[in-house]
Amino acid sequence: MAETNQPGNDVAARSARLRQLIVTIYGLYARSDGGWLSVAVLIRLLADLGVDEPAVRSAISRLKRRGMLEARRQDGSAGYQLSAEALAILREGDARIFTRRRAVLADGWLLAVFSVPESQRDRRHVLRSELTRLGFGMVAPGVWIVPAHPEDATAQTLRRLGLESYADLFHADYLAFGNPAGKVHRWWDLNGLEHQYEVFIQAHEPALRRWEKQRATQGLAAQRAAFADYVRALTDWRRLPYLDPGLPVELLPGDWIGIRAAEEFFALRTLLEEPARAYVKQVISG
Repeated sequence: MAETNQPGNDVAARSARLRQLIVTIYGLYARSDGGWLSVAVLIRLLADLGVDEPAVRSAISRLKRRGMLEARRQDGSAGYQLSAEALAILREGDARIFTRRRAVLADGWLLAVFSVPESQRDRRHVLRSELTRLGFGMVAPGVWIVPAHPEDATAQTLRRLGLESYADLFHADYLAFGNPAGKVHRWWDLNGLEHQYEVFIQAHEPALRRWEKQRATQGLAAQRAAFADYVRALTDWRRLPYLDPGLPVELLPGDWIGIRAAEEFFALRTLLEEPARAYVKQVISG
C-alpha cells in the first residue's frame, strides 16, 4: 500500500516545494516594490530553477486560493502581489530566519498555557500547529515551552490568527526538579531536528564549497547560478529556525549540528545574496 501511495506523495511534495520557492522569491525580491511581480518575471525566474511554465501557473493559482497572492495589473502587465497576511507572515519570519537565534540560560523560558473547548477542536489544532511552528515543545497537554527570546513574536502571531483568547503567556525560570538538559529531549524531537539539519547540509554544502573556491560572481551566468543556489538554500533553510527552539548551548548535545548548518547557510548568504539580487534586477528590468 505504501508503494501505491508513493507517486501521489511525490507529486504533493513537489507541488509544496514549488509554492515554497515562489514565496521565497516574493519575500526576497518583491517587497521593495509593493509586493508585486509580473507573471512573466516569475516564469523566467522559476525557469532558472528548473520549473516549467504550466507548473508555475498552477502553483500561483494555489497560492492565490490560499490567500497568499492577489492578482493585480501594473503598467499593463499581469502579475500578483503579496496579500496583507502574507506580508505579515514574512515580516514575522525575517528576524527568525536571518538572525542566529540562540538563547542563553539567563533568558529563561516562555510558557504558553492554553485551553480550547472541545466544540472548537479545529482551533485547538491550529493553535498547536502554530506553537510547533514557532519552536515550542510540549511539557504537558496545554502547557508548551520555548526559550524566551527578546524578539519573540508569539503574542503577535497569536493575535494575527485570532487565537489570543485561548492562551496565556508567561515568562518563567526553571527552579526544580531535575536536569533541564535531560528534559529538553522529552519536550522536543532533537533527533528528528538533527536529521533535518543533516539533510540541509548534504544538499547545500557542495554549493558552498564550490562558491568558496570560485568566488567569481560577476557576469550574467554567474549571477544566474548564484540566484538559483541562494533561492534553493533559503527555501530549505527558512523552516528550520522555526522548528529549532534555539536552546542554549549548555542544554544541547555536544557539537550540535544546527550550529554548523547555520554557519553554512549564512556563509552562502554572504557569498550569494548580492549577485542573486543583481540578477533579479536585470530580469525585472527586461
